[in-house]
Amino acid sequence: MSFVRSERKCIEILRLLKEYQEPLGAKRLSELMAEHGFTLTDRAVQYYLSYLDDMGFTRKVGNRGRVLTTAGISETERALVDERIGFIISKLEKLAFKSTFNPETGTGNVAYNLSYVPYDQVELVSKAFDEVIDAGLAFFSSYKIVDNDPRVPAGHSGFMTVCSITMDGVLQRKGIPVKMAFGGIVGLNNSKPLGFHDLIGYRGTTVDPLLLFINAGLTSIGKAAKTGNGTVLANVREVPDAAKDSVEVIASKMREMGFKFPVTMGTGVLNVRPDPYRTSIVSYSGMNLIGNAYEKGYSIKTEIGAGNIPYSVFDLP
Repeated sequence: MSFVRSERKCIEILRLLKEYQEPLGAKRLSELMAEHGFTLTDRAVQYYLSYLDDMGFTRKVGNRGRVLTTAGISETERALVDERIGFIISKLEKLAFKSTFNPETGTGNVAYNLSYVPYDQVELVSKAFDEVIDAGLAFFSSYKIVDNDPRVPAGHSGFMTVCSITMDGVLQRKGIPVKMAFGGIVGLNNSKPLGFHDLIGYRGTTVDPLLLFINAGLTSIGKAAKTGNGTVLANVREVPDAAKDSVEVIASKMREMGFKFPVTMGTGVLNVRPDPYRTSIVSYSGMNLIGNAYEKGYSIKTEIGAGNIPYSVFDLP
């Protein structure tokens, strides 16, 4: 087998093993790769796995499947970074497509992020989340605590928070083409947004922009929630200018269902580059909840875009 010709498939296998962080067998890997446009039989995947074993990048865990070795983790991080550009937005767009929420009936699925924290920090993290919601800096006015999700480690509780990509799914189902353009940090003064300090385009990054801002310590969400002054996370979406009135009607219906957007809409708003043919929709991110908990030093881990779940699981205040 030529590794040069098959490199993209090898990298995809390594990426999946890193993403799931649990043993995966050839059958499951074949299914996951098919979701990303790689059509391989179980036997073909097994062939690649044997090669990766020989390279020292993977190892078998009994009959459960393969996991990455230390060398495999390092190789995944540095191998063809350009292959991973756009992965985040592709994942979010997939969740948007699967979001079936209907703001008129309050039914259907929404996209969500999954976080988990140690048992002894659940109440503290809940309080941190509530601070953001009460200050009007969240995307949605509720969250769900779960204890029976297999992705949540022992000794931890999970938090499901609604992902703002849900909005994209709603707009698409109404026939409005929408583009998730940027993630950024907005400066607030007396609870009023002044403008973006920084923006990162979703289509040119290998990591989620908002998670990057949180980890870099560039937010002051807790301060903003308490005093009205600080920096918080927000997203910028773009729709055709002719769709602005329709978006406003949809946003009004979604606010009745507990959603909190938009912050503002228009061309060139909050120092976003102007486009005479497109309207920018600025919304606070659901990641502000997670960011506030992170700022307080809590041991919170988050999977962005963890899946889709019925809207009805969230209890509105």
